[in-house]
Amino acid sequence: ILGAAGGFSHALGYLQGNTLLIETENLRKSAKAAVPTVSDQAAAMQLSQCAKNLATSLAELRTASQKAHEACGPMEIDSALNTVQTLKNELQDAKMAAVESQLKPLPGETLEKCAQDLGSTSKAVGSSMAQLLTCAAQGNEHYTGVAARETAQALKTLAQAARGVAASTTDPAAAHAMLDSARDVMEGSAMLIQEAKQALIAPGDAERQQRLAQVAKAVSHSLNNCVNCLPGQKDVDVALKSIGESSKKLLVDSLPPSTKPFQEAQSELNQAAADLNQSAGEVVHATRGQSGELAAASGKFSDDFDEFLDAGIEMAGQAQTKEDQIQVIGNLKNISMASSKLLLAAKSLSVDPGAPNAKNLLAAAARAVTESINQLITLCTQQAPGQKECDNALRELETVKGMLDNPNEPVSDLSYFDCIESVMENSKVLGESMAGISQNAKTGDLPAFGECVGIASKALCGLTEAAAQAAYLVGISDPNSQAGHQGLVDPIQFARANQAIQMACQNLVDPGSSPSQVLSAATIVAKHTSALCNACRIASSKTANPVAKRHFVQSAKEVANSTANLVKTIKALDGDFSEDNRNKCRIATAPLIEAVENLTAFASNPEFVSIPAQISSEGSQAQEPILVSAKTMLESSSYLIRTARSLAINPKDPPTWSVLAGHSHTVSDSIKSLITSIRDKAPGQRECDYSIDGINRCIRDIEQASLAAVSQSLATRDDISVEALQEQLTSVVQEIGHLIDPIATAARGEAAQLGHKVTQLASYFEPLILAAVGVASKILDHQQQMTVLDQTKTLAESALQMLYAAKEGGGNPKAQHTHDAITEAAQLMKEAVDDIMVTLNEAASEVGLVGGMVDAIAEAMSKLDEGTPPEPKGTFVDYQTTVVKYSKAIAVTAQEMMTKSVTNPEELGGLASQMTSDYGHLAFQGQMAAATAEPEEIGFQIRTRVQDLGHGCIFLVQKAGALQVCPTDSYTKRELIECARAVTEKVSLVLSALQAGNKGTQACITAATAVSGIIADLDTTIMFATAGTLNAENSETFADHRENILKTAKALVEDTKLLVSGAASTPDKLAQAAQSSAATITQLAEVVKLGAASLGSDDPETQVVLINAIKDVAKALSDLISATKGAASKPVDDPSMYQLKGAAKVMVTNVTSLLKTVKAVEDEATRGTRALEATIECIKQELTVFQSKDVPEKTSSPEESIRMTKGITMATAKAVAAGNSCRQEDVIATANLSRKAVSDMLTACKQASFHPDVSDEVRTRALRFGTECTLGYLDLLEHVLVILQKPTPEFKQQLAAFSKRVAGAVTELIQAAEAMKGTEWVDPEDPTVIAETELLGAAASIEAAAKKLEQLKPRAKPKQADETLDFEEQILEAAKSIAAATSALVKSASAAQRELVAQGKVGSIPANAADDGQWSQGLISAARMVAAATSSLCEAANASVQGHASEEKLISSAKQVAASTAQLLVACKVKADQDSEAMRRLQAAGNAVKRASDNLVRAAQKAAFGKADDDDVVVKTKFVGGIAQIIAAQEEMLKKERELEEARKKLAQIRQQQYKFLPTELREDEG
Repeated sequence: ILGAAGGFSHALGYLQGNTLLIETENLRKSAKAAVPTVSDQAAAMQLSQCAKNLATSLAELRTASQKAHEACGPMEIDSALNTVQTLKNELQDAKMAAVESQLKPLPGETLEKCAQDLGSTSKAVGSSMAQLLTCAAQGNEHYTGVAARETAQALKTLAQAARGVAASTTDPAAAHAMLDSARDVMEGSAMLIQEAKQALIAPGDAERQQRLAQVAKAVSHSLNNCVNCLPGQKDVDVALKSIGESSKKLLVDSLPPSTKPFQEAQSELNQAAADLNQSAGEVVHATRGQSGELAAASGKFSDDFDEFLDAGIEMAGQAQTKEDQIQVIGNLKNISMASSKLLLAAKSLSVDPGAPNAKNLLAAAARAVTESINQLITLCTQQAPGQKECDNALRELETVKGMLDNPNEPVSDLSYFDCIESVMENSKVLGESMAGISQNAKTGDLPAFGECVGIASKALCGLTEAAAQAAYLVGISDPNSQAGHQGLVDPIQFARANQAIQMACQNLVDPGSSPSQVLSAATIVAKHTSALCNACRIASSKTANPVAKRHFVQSAKEVANSTANLVKTIKALDGDFSEDNRNKCRIATAPLIEAVENLTAFASNPEFVSIPAQISSEGSQAQEPILVSAKTMLESSSYLIRTARSLAINPKDPPTWSVLAGHSHTVSDSIKSLITSIRDKAPGQRECDYSIDGINRCIRDIEQASLAAVSQSLATRDDISVEALQEQLTSVVQEIGHLIDPIATAARGEAAQLGHKVTQLASYFEPLILAAVGVASKILDHQQQMTVLDQTKTLAESALQMLYAAKEGGGNPKAQHTHDAITEAAQLMKEAVDDIMVTLNEAASEVGLVGGMVDAIAEAMSKLDEGTPPEPKGTFVDYQTTVVKYSKAIAVTAQEMMTKSVTNPEELGGLASQMTSDYGHLAFQGQMAAATAEPEEIGFQIRTRVQDLGHGCIFLVQKAGALQVCPTDSYTKRELIECARAVTEKVSLVLSALQAGNKGTQACITAATAVSGIIADLDTTIMFATAGTLNAENSETFADHRENILKTAKALVEDTKLLVSGAASTPDKLAQAAQSSAATITQLAEVVKLGAASLGSDDPETQVVLINAIKDVAKALSDLISATKGAASKPVDDPSMYQLKGAAKVMVTNVTSLLKTVKAVEDEATRGTRALEATIECIKQELTVFQSKDVPEKTSSPEESIRMTKGITMATAKAVAAGNSCRQEDVIATANLSRKAVSDMLTACKQASFHPDVSDEVRTRALRFGTECTLGYLDLLEHVLVILQKPTPEFKQQLAAFSKRVAGAVTELIQAAEAMKGTEWVDPEDPTVIAETELLGAAASIEAAAKKLEQLKPRAKPKQADETLDFEEQILEAAKSIAAATSALVKSASAAQRELVAQGKVGSIPANAADDGQWSQGLISAARMVAAATSSLCEAANASVQGHASEEKLISSAKQVAASTAQLLVACKVKADQDSEAMRRLQAAGNAVKRASDNLVRAAQKAAFGKADDDDVVVKTKFVGGIAQIIAAQEEMLKKERELEEARKKLAQIRQQQYKFLPTELREDEG
C-alpha cells in the first residue's frame, strides 16, 4: 500500500493523467488485498470502505478525464507549447539571478540530487520526444496531444533540476553553461512541438516530416550538452577526448623501429597493462561514489591509457614482419575503443544510477577492457610458456570479482535452474582443468598447462556470473523483498541487444577479423535482431496505445530490413574478403545500428518500463552464503593460479606443491559450498513449507468448527454483524481467487515470484477461516451452515494441493512432468472459489447486500482501461456479436427489475446478481471489441460507453439492494425505475457504438434476432395447427394466397443474392441487404401462415407441412445471415467464405422446396410425397448441424436423450405403416412426425453428450450412434419414397429390414446414454424413479399451498362474533403447520425411497399392470394422496376463513391428511430397515404431520361444539306448534340416522374392494 501510495502522490504531484489513474488503481488493489489481513475490525472495515469510495471516485475521474480528452484534446498541444515557453522564460530569469549571484537552491535541493534528477529526466524527455515524432508522423491528434503534454511535464522537471544544479554549484561558469544549455533545450523543444502541430495538418507531407526530424536532432544535441554540463561529466569528456587524441598515433602508415631491448619493452608493457587494468577497476568503483571521485578516476585512467599506448607502440616497433605489426596495432585500436566505451558507460551510470542494466553494462565494459588487454599481451610477450596465460587469468578474475559486491540487478537472462546447471557444468570443467594444471606442471608440458589455465579462468568467470545471478534471484524471491513488475518491454534486454549488435558490427568491419570471427559476429547480429523483433511484436500486441503499437511494428520492420541488407553484404564478404566488400559491409552496419538505437530510446519510455525489484535486508542475508562461497572460490583460485605460475618455472619445489594442494582443496570446498548454498536457497521452497503448515492448521480449525456445528455447539460470534462477516468472507475469497493464476505461472517458470505469491496466499487463510466460522455461527439453518463450512474446507484443501504441486514444480520451466499437476490443482481451486462465491452471492442477494456485486462491476470497469488486453482470439465481428448478446441481456434484466420492484422486491437480489455476471462478460468482450475495432476512435468510444453502462449498472444494483432492505419505500422504487431506464438507454448507446464499428455486421445481428423471433412464432403456429385450431378468418381458399407466396419467395431469393455479395462489399450495402432480407422473410412467413390457415383445420397435417417448409427457409436464412456476418470484409480464400457459399446453397434448396410444396399442397395425389421429400432434406440439414464441431449452448440429462428415442420408435412404426398403406394422409403424418422426432433426438443427444461429466469416449460413442440412427431413418424414409412411386410387395417386405437397422441404432444410443449416467443411471420408466419424482412433486405442491395459506387473512366479521376470530387465526396457523410438516414428510419419504432402492428391497421392475389399485404403486399413490389431501385441507381452510365452508369439512380434510400420512408411513415401513437414518427421519416427519392435524381437528371441533352450545333454540309456546316442532325434530333425527347407516355401509364396501388389491405384507394375519 505504501509503495502504491508513493506512486500515487508522485503522479499527483505532476498531475500526469494516465499515470495518476494507473497509480490510483494500484493503490485501490493493494488496499483491497490488504483488507482481509487486518485483524482490527474497525480498521479493516474503514480500509474496505475507503477502497470502495476510491473505486467509485476513480471511475468518475476516469469518465470525466475521457470527456475532457474529447473536449480539450486539440488544445493540449497549445497548452504544452505555452508550458515550454514559460519554462524558457523562467530559465532566462534564473540566468539573470545567477549573473548577479542571487541564484539560491530551493529547500531540499542538493547538487547530487539535482544532478541525478537531470540525468534521469533527460532520458524521459528523449523518450517522450520520440513518441511525439511518431504520433505526429502518423497524424494521430489525440496521442500527439498526450505526447506533447508528457514532453512538457518532463521538460518542467528538467528545468527545475537544471536550475537546482546551477544554484548548488560553486563554479559560476558551470552554472551559466548549465542554464544556457537548458534554455537551448526549451527553445528547441518549443520549435519541435510547433513543427509537430504543423505536421498534424498534413500527415503525409515528406518535407514537413524531414523538418521535424531535423529539429528533433537539434533538440537531442542540446539535451546532450545539458547533461554534459553536470559536475564530473566534463572531466569524463576530457578523458574521452584525451583517449581519442592518443589513439591518433595508431593511424600513421608506418611505425618507427623500437629503440629499447625486447625484454625491457615487454616488461614496460606488462606493467602498463597492470596499471590500466587497475584504473579500469577504479573507474567502476568511482561511479558509486561522489561526482569528484569519477573525475579523478577517469583522469588517471586516461593517463594510464596514454602510457599503455606508448608501451604498445614501442612493442609494435619490435615486430619482425609487417603482418605482426598490423595485428598489434589492431589490438591497440580495440583497447582504445573498449576504454572509450568504459568511460561512456561510467558517465551514463553516474548521470542516472537507477537506469536499467547500467551497472551490468559498466561491468561488461570493464571486462571488455581486460579481455582486449589480455589479447595484446598474449600476442606481444614471449615469456616462458604458461606465464602470460596465468597473468591473463588473474586479470580476468580481478575484473569479475566486482559482480559479487552487490548483486541487486540481474547479471544475465539465466533462470534459477539455469544457474544451478551452469554452476554444475562449470565446476566439472574447472575440476578437470585444475587436475590438468597440476598434471602438466609436473610433466613440464607447458603449452598444455597454459591451455588448462585459460579453460579454468573461463569456467571461474562462468561460475561467478551464475553465482551472482542466483544470488540476485534468491534476494528478490524473499517475501520481504519488493518483487519487480514486468513492463511492456524489458529495457535490459534492449540495452543488452543494442550493445551486442554494436560489438558484433565492430568485429565485422575490423580488418583483422578472420572468416570464422565474421561468421560468429553475423550469428550474434541475427540472434539479437530476431529477439528484438519478437519483443516488438509482443509489445505491439499488448499495448492499447495505437501509436506505440504502430511504432513497435515499424521499428521491427526497420531492424529486420537493415539486418537483411547487412546479411547480404556479409555473404559477399564471406565469399571474397576484399577491401571493397568490407567497405560495403561497413556501410550496411550504420542503418542497423541507428535503427536499434532509435528503438532502444523509444523503448525506454517510462510508460513501457518494468519496475525493478527491491531487495530487502532479509533478502540480502539470504544471498550471503552464496556470495561468501563465490568470493572464497575466486580468492583461492587466484592464489592457486599464482602458485601454479611459479611451479611452471620451477616444478621441483616440494613446499610450493603442498601450497598448491591446499589452494586446490579450498577451491573444491568453496565450490561444494556454493552448490549447496544455491540448492538450499531455492526460491519459494521455504515459503511453500511455511504456507503448507499454515493451511494445515487452518484445515484442522475448520474441522473442529464443523464438528461443533454437527453437535449444535458452535459458539455464535456476537462482536460483529453477519453482514460484515459476509463481506469479509467475500473479500478474502476474491483475493484468493486472484492469486491462483499468478501462483500457477510462478510454479511453472518464475521461481523468483513463487515465494511472494505463496506467502500472500497463505496470509489469507487465517482470515478466511475466521470469517467462514463466524458466518456459519450466525446461520440458523443447519444445512446452510454445513455448506459454508464444507465449501471453505474444500477451498483450503484445494489450496493445499496447489501448494504441494507448486513446491514440486518450484518455478522450473524444464520440470514438465509437474506442469499438468499444477494446472489441475489450479482448476480445482478455481472451482472451489466459484462454489463458495455462488453460495455467498445468493446469501448476500437475499438480504440486499450488494457490496460484492458493486465491487465486481467496478473491477470489470477498471479492467477495460488496462493497457494490455489479452491476445484477441477472434475478429471484431465475433466480439460484436457477444457484446450485443450481453448488452441485450442486461437490458432485459433491467426491465425485469422494474417489474419486480413493484410485485416481488425479494427477487431483485437474484436479478442484480445476474446483471453483475452479465456485465463482467460484457466488459471483457467489450475490451476485446475495442481492441479489434478500426479506426481506434471507435474502439475508444466502445470502451467509454461500456464504462458508462457500468456506472448505470452499479447505481441500479445499489438501488435494488436498498429496496430489498425496505421493500415498501416508494421513493427508492421510483429511483430504481429511473436507474433501470438509464441502463436501457446506455445499452442502446453501446449498441450504436458497435454499429459504428461495423454497420453491416450490426445489421446482420439485428436481422438474425428478427429471424429467430419468426422461427419461434412459426413453432407456435405449428402447435395451433396440430391442435386443429388454425382456421381462416373468412372463406378464402389457398389459391387466393398462392401467387402472393410465390412472388414474396422470389423477392427473398433476390435479397439472398444481395446478402451473399454484400459480404464482400461495403458495410452500408451489407446492412441494406440484411434489413431487406429480414423484412421479406417476415412478409413471407405471414403470407404462408395465411395460406396454411386457408387450407382449413380439418386437414392439420397439410397445414403443418406448409408451415414446416417456411420454417426451413427461415432457419436457412438465419444460418446464411450468420455466415455473411462471419465472412464480412474477409478475403476470397478465407474459410468463412466457403461456409457462406454452403449456407447460400442450403438457402436456395429450402426456398425451392417451399415453392414445390406450395404447388403440391392442393394436389392430393402428390402432396404426401412432396412432404416426405422436404422432411428428408430437412433431416439431412439437421444431421449436418449435429455433425458440426459447435458445442451446444446448454446441456441436458441422459434421461432426456432416452426419452427422445421413443419418438424415433413411434415415427419408425408410423413410417412402416405409411409404406405399407401408401396413403397420402399417412405419408404426410409420417413426414411431420419424423421431422420433429429426429430433430428432438439429435438435439437431446448432442446436449447430453456435451454434459461436463461425460467422458470423451462415451461422447464419441453417443454422437456416432446418433448419426447412425439418423442415417438409418433417412434410408427408411427414402425407401418409403421408392414404394410410393413403385408399390411392389418386394419393396414393402424390405421395410422390416430398414426398421430393424433403426431399432438397433436406437438400442445402441440408449446404451450410450446409460453409460453417460454412470452408476447413478435410472430408468425413466422405473416405478421407483416415478415414486421419487412424485414425492418431490408432492413436496413442491404442498409448499406452494403453504405459501398460499401465508397470504390468507381472516375475513372481517360483525362485533358479536369476536370470539371466533381466534378460531380463524388458529385454523390458519394449524393449516400452515400441517403444510410445513407434510412437506418435510414427503421429502423424508423421498430419501427413504432412495434408500430402499439402494438396499435392493424395492426392485427396478415395473409393477404388474393387473395390480392397478391404490396400493399397487405403494409410495407413489401414498405421496399423491398426501399432496392431494394437503391441497384439500388448504382449500377448506381458505373457504372456512372466508366463510364459505363448514368446520366439518375442515375436520374431514385434516383427518384425511392424517390418514394418507399413515398410509405413506406404512408403505415405507413394509420393506424399510427400522433403524435406518431415513426411516427415523420419516417417522419423525409423520409424527409432526399427525400432531399438526390433531391440533387443527381439536380447534375446529371446539369451535363447532362451542357454536352448538351457543345456538339458542327458539321453543314455540303454543301447544300445537310445540308438538309440530317436536315431530319435525324427530323426523330430521331419523333421516340423519338412516343417512349415517348408508354412509357406513358405503365405506365398508369401498374398504372391502380395496382389500383385494392390498399387498400381502399389509393384510392382517388370517384369524
